Amino acid sequence: MVHPNPVFRAQVLGAGPTGALAALALARAGWQVRICDPLPASALLERNRAYAFSHSSQRLLSQMGLWSSLEQVMVPFRRLELVDLAVERQVGFTPADLGPGPANAPPSATLSSTAVGWIAQHQQLLPPLLAALAADPAVVLELGSPPAQSSLPPPDLVVAADGPHSPSRAALGIGALHWAYSQNCLTCLVQLRGSANDQAWELLRPEGPFAVLPLGDGIFQLVWSAPARRCRQLESLGDGAFLDALAGALPDGLQPDALLDAPRAYPAGLLLAHSLHRGRTVLVGESGHRCHPVGGQGLNLCWRDVAQLQRLAGQVVAGRLAVERLPAAYGRRRWPDLLLTLLATDLLVRLFSNRSPLLLPIRHLALVLLARLPPLRQLALAAMTHGPCQLLRQ
Repeated sequence: MVHPNPVFRAQVLGAGPTGALAALALARAGWQVRICDPLPASALLERNRAYAFSHSSQRLLSQMGLWSSLEQVMVPFRRLELVDLAVERQVGFTPADLGPGPANAPPSATLSSTAVGWIAQHQQLLPPLLAALAADPAVVLELGSPPAQSSLPPPDLVVAADGPHSPSRAALGIGALHWAYSQNCLTCLVQLRGSANDQAWELLRPEGPFAVLPLGDGIFQLVWSAPARRCRQLESLGDGAFLDALAGALPDGLQPDALLDAPRAYPAGLLLAHSLHRGRTVLVGESGHRCHPVGGQGLNLCWRDVAQLQRLAGQVVAGRLAVERLPAAYGRRRWPDLLLTLLATDLLVRLFSNRSPLLLPIRHLALVLLARLPPLRQLALAAMTHGPCQLLRQ
């Protein structure tokens, strides 16, 4: 028989968005948490990128009581335009296509019906999370130095949230499947005309997907996938030449006016650890998996890790799960979502990043059906907003 124990301790390695949220989730579940990162807060905030948030992330933040504060730094988009430029077909998704949320969602996590999703910049998202950690009496936050030795017994759980090059995963001897796409992803901020401030775009181009994410006031974050050589060339262009190249890549009606920061390219890849746990350690977020950024699934997939971890941590506190069984239970329950999401994003990239005459008619038909059949749009949007496993439960 499992006996309730009011004091369980966890150590979280990594204080990025996923590590920070994991520490807060464990604290909300009744655990004592120590979170460490070798980088100081100033370095953690240096990343210049934006994240797309789906309703699965909104639901988790609502359950944790964090939505009201984080909503202030998020820009809602109320329309998502999916455009296949090779077949010249376009489908628009609106909140009317969201359909009902998951049947097991508690009333406190009722989904907003006014947005398809949200966008937030890293430099605005992380400070409220770090502030919440510093204010939580159940959390000890240590930034800017390696984890210090403690006189306390070893923690009951170690959460490795230290990124795709995870030292923790390497130290545990957990191998991983790596796949490097031929594409890189180039990101930058631009001022655009021709799009509403609450409109996001997913452009499917033969050289790779291209996301245009609204940040308000006519400013958009671009995530431009293209062959690595093309991305290096774009990085080297001056502002005027870059804007000319960008204008040629965007659909008619979208006009770039100004480049607001330097374009930066990074490799796109798929990563999946051979195991999500070893001993008392679990791999959370990009320490255990990584997918192509098409469809904005990356951080939402990481935060669904956190949601599962919080559920299991609550069961431990309630005495329904032995603490030593938590890591294996976490691994078992996360595999379906991870495998389906990584497979779906990989197939999207392979299906749409070409001009294959065999595939073009299939793509044309798929977008025609999406445009004409609301139930099909609901299924597609449910997979993007709640995760593909939600489709299996409906």
